[in-house]
Formats: sequence, structure tokens, C-alpha cells
Amino acid sequence: QVQLVESGGGLVQPGGSLRLSCAASGRLSSINTRGWYRQAPGKQRDSVASLSNSGSTNYADSVKGRFTISRDNAKNTVYLQMNSLKPEDTGVYYCTRKQFGQDYWGQGTQVTVSS
Repeated sequence: QVQLVESGGGLVQPGGSLRLSCAASGRLSSINTRGWYRQAPGKQRDSVASLSNSGSTNYADSVKGRFTISRDNAKNTVYLQMNSLKPEDTGVYYCTRKQFGQDYWGQGTQVTVSS
């Protein structure tokens, strides 16, 4: 089993920044894909960013140039640096890990962008 624990969410004003963290534990593979999803109130859960085992990244168009996904392999942790936050970035952010053909999800962390 794999456990993912997110942290770093909170309330921030428009234009502000937050950094989310997601620590993985359990039966981990060195070959994996990490990602972040976001679910806004009343909407479906959508991909925000992903980071492959080779280091390639993908971002949703709405966050390109503002968000950065990165990882620390020694800590089994993936990060999402979010800058220039907008009210439409509000939602619950979930981290994911795909390995051995299985997808694992964290419990989610709330991000609220409001003045």
C-alpha cells in the first residue's frame, strides 16, 4: 500500500503564493508519475500538473507560467508551487502517485483564494 499526505493549503489573497507538499510512504517504486488535481466547488476533478519519472512536466493551460511541480526523491515528496493565485484557483487539491499500474490519491488539501 501507498499513503499520500498533502499539506500547505490555506487561505491566501489574490496575487499571493502557496506551496503544497505531498509526502509518500509505504511500498514505493522508483518508477512513478506524480501529479496534482484540483476540484472546485460543484465541478469535476481536473488535472493541474504532472511530473513523469523522466522529469517531463505537463500543466493545465489555466496554470501555465504560474504553477511549478517538482519533487525531492530523497524525501519521496512532490511539491506544487503556486504563484499569482487567482480566485478561480480555489478548490481542494489532491496529489496522486501512479506506480505498478495503480493510482493512489491523497486526502486533499483546501486552497482558498479570496480577499
